[in-house]
Amino acid sequence: MSSPASPASTDTALTVPDLADATELSCDVLVIGGGTAGTMAALTAAERGANVLLLEKAHVRHSGALAMGMDGVNNAVVPGRAEPDDYVAEITRANDGLVDQSTVRQTATRGFAMVQRLESYGVKFEKDEHGEYAVRQVHRSGSYVLPMPEGKDVKKVLYRQLRRREMRERIRIENRVMPVRVLTHPEDGRAVGAAGFNTRTGEFVVVRAGAVVLATGPCGRLGLPASGYLYGTYENPTNAGDGYAMAYHAGAALTGIECFQINPLIKDYNGPACAYVANPFGGYQVNRHGERFVESDYWSGQMMAEFAAELASDRAPVYLKLSHLPEETIDAVESILHTTERPTRGTFHEGRGHDYRTHDIEMHISEIGLCGGHSASGVRVDAHARTTVPRLYAAGDLASVPHNYMIGAFVFGDLAGEDAARYRAYEGELDREQIAAAHELVYRPLRHPEGPPQPQVEYKLRRFVNDYVAPPKSGAKLSLAVEAFDRMATEIAGMGARTAHELMRCAEVSFIRDCAEMAARASLARTESRWGLYHERLDHPERDDTGWLHHLDLRKSRSGAMEFTARPVEPYLVPVPEFDPPGGLERHLGEVALVPVATAGPRDAAPAARPATDVPDPVGRAVPAPAVPAAEAPHPRLLRLLSLVEDSPDLDALAPYLDDADPAVRAAAVTALGETAPAGTGPALAARLRDGSPLVRAAASAALRELVEVLPAGPELGAGLREALAVPDAAVRSAALDVLRALRLGDAALYAGVLDDTAVEVRVQAVRALVSVDAVAELSAAAADSAREVRVAVARGLAAVRRPEPEPLGPLLDDSDPLVRGAALAALAGTGCPPGWAARAEDALGDPAWQVRAGAATALGAVAADLAVPPLAKALDDPNADVRKAAVLSLLVHRADPSARTALAGASADPDADVRAYAARAAR
Repeated sequence: MSSPASPASTDTALTVPDLADATELSCDVLVIGGGTAGTMAALTAAERGANVLLLEKAHVRHSGALAMGMDGVNNAVVPGRAEPDDYVAEITRANDGLVDQSTVRQTATRGFAMVQRLESYGVKFEKDEHGEYAVRQVHRSGSYVLPMPEGKDVKKVLYRQLRRREMRERIRIENRVMPVRVLTHPEDGRAVGAAGFNTRTGEFVVVRAGAVVLATGPCGRLGLPASGYLYGTYENPTNAGDGYAMAYHAGAALTGIECFQINPLIKDYNGPACAYVANPFGGYQVNRHGERFVESDYWSGQMMAEFAAELASDRAPVYLKLSHLPEETIDAVESILHTTERPTRGTFHEGRGHDYRTHDIEMHISEIGLCGGHSASGVRVDAHARTTVPRLYAAGDLASVPHNYMIGAFVFGDLAGEDAARYRAYEGELDREQIAAAHELVYRPLRHPEGPPQPQVEYKLRRFVNDYVAPPKSGAKLSLAVEAFDRMATEIAGMGARTAHELMRCAEVSFIRDCAEMAARASLARTESRWGLYHERLDHPERDDTGWLHHLDLRKSRSGAMEFTARPVEPYLVPVPEFDPPGGLERHLGEVALVPVATAGPRDAAPAARPATDVPDPVGRAVPAPAVPAAEAPHPRLLRLLSLVEDSPDLDALAPYLDDADPAVRAAAVTALGETAPAGTGPALAARLRDGSPLVRAAASAALRELVEVLPAGPELGAGLREALAVPDAAVRSAALDVLRALRLGDAALYAGVLDDTAVEVRVQAVRALVSVDAVAELSAAAADSAREVRVAVARGLAAVRRPEPEPLGPLLDDSDPLVRGAALAALAGTGCPPGWAARAEDALGDPAWQVRAGAATALGAVAADLAVPPLAKALDDPNADVRKAAVLSLLVHRADPSARTALAGASADPDADVRAYAARAAR
């Protein structure tokens, strides 16, 4: 290739080069991207005898996320400190069951060898005084975090390996060359090369290759940061989705694209708050009251949902709390966060006059992105990094290996390099049509240099992403997004450029648009909510494991359309009790249908009555809001109905209105029934639970719950409520169960049959109903429910039956969720806590979750004083006020014991007012 142009020439206007003047290169293995995975792929392929060409649109010495610094390994499975199977299970849970465990297991089993390989290169990992790896526990289960004291130098170490003499003989590096399309064989579709251009000189480049490895990183420049700055992203802003777009246009399947990457970060600063770094030092995330609120594990989307909910509440802002730490600890934290992680971080805080000793770090939520390594959205690969296109590989954050992080990127780069090294350079004819299309993509901005500039177009595109694609999602917003991205294809084709650098930015905008469309269409296709905030659908709020415990694959059809397939999860290598993949055949979904959004409702329809929405009642129970008539002029039949109500009509008088064709009239009649309650009201309301209108069903549900104390519990009402259990509306099923339980119209068999309902709120009501009939065996079966809310309800319910016994609580005491374990421990106070269980409760006082410790302290209230008082007295030193309060309440049970009274006297000086008040009761 010709040498790069001088810096002065980068501003010189270019002309469109002739296609015949393209520079042609050849290699056995073409690696696209010189970051974490790409560097390792190149090294491994060269070690196995392949001639490698490494293309990097920037410079390999400084490219990729790794060059920005790395403070540690998030997922090191170090023998003796963690087990591969445990890691695979944790990642399966974190990704809500949607994983190919064979890929995750590669990281679990090969990661430690990779740590040792990197160490042999000169990468430093923290070790203790005995020379053992200083692995720390940050996640709720398992110790996987291995700090890297000199992590800022990792890329320098890797570049040094690339430049070793024996590697230089095998690896040719071409910096400032940006591929835009993977070239495929026109007959069998295998990858045979790539086409791109030099980002300094503008020359067109065509590469022949025996195999192609895509290692271009995530699509970090998808959503727009809150700052509005195009390059102020959480991820490396050079990662514009290049590989996602190239894989898609080459015909490869992508998967999990609806599972976004969203991270907690420092407000107004494009870097992570690094709670996972600070946690081992004693830092933690809190709301403005200093309360810890995150229940889920660090690497789950549910954690981000909890984070977002806290930000939206009156408990915001949210902070990373460090100010309580001692000086030497803060020094250690600063040495990591201000050097390895982000060198500009200290400058940012200094500019605001903030210091960790005096100011906690305000946090916020990042823009959305696509990333396999931190969520699950990427190119589909197998356990050898192969994509669905022969001889095309993907590795690193581009590949869909959930929560793969840095070590996973190295592992899959190694796997890709090893497998790709089998192939020799392609010597046949390259498809001229594909090359011409790539040429047009690169140089079309030069044909109209006065066209809209890239920053303007990109800002508009990513603003649409924020407005319509970012969670919480809905079918209507996502459909508007698709329409916007379709329109913008024309605007993007009209962008203008004059220099090679501008050509690079214009090509990146086309990649971002491709990724935005994939994200919107995939989010439309998955009609459920999953992964917490990553895929929260307001119009499909429940997780549906029955229909959607499937990968959602997308690919480009022969006609050029984006089509989808629901692919069954492969049988697990490591069983995870919470999930049971159904198996079966793939479901071809085809193209996704858009929601009509051209008009607000049917174009020629009158304004519609707004459906009732759930509002909290004074005690916090969600109840449907009363039906509100439409704002337009009252319907004549509504006026007659309102007049009729004044005379307390019987059911026969109201019957015509209950069957009226207008749902607003039917809803008003239901409300009238609730107000007058004539004979026969119960069965009539139950019948309206099956109404076709959500407005009517909500009104009937509210009326039944309101009248439950006065309705005769007759068989006709019972039959109507039972029929309502088959209504698709979850709110109706929940109301029907509530009334059946309250009126004693159901039995254990009926309620147990509802435990497999798709809606969590319905299953919780079923648990309450089972408690009402003392169905201990059926309750115990529900202890395996996938939803935490249900299992918590079961724990409480087992203590609420008439003859509670501790044994059924056993599985819940071993639950993976701390709220469930805490509830089960607290339930022991009601079931009785025999000696064996008492020992478990005492052990649980050391649990990392405060809810578990609080439950354990509550359980010890049911234990003999000689066993309970010593551990409870120690619990009075717990850092969490609610744990101390639970200990005080249990000590009050034992206040006849002198040691208990002594402990309570000490608690009367507790800094928490609630604890002090309860402790003072001992003196009464």
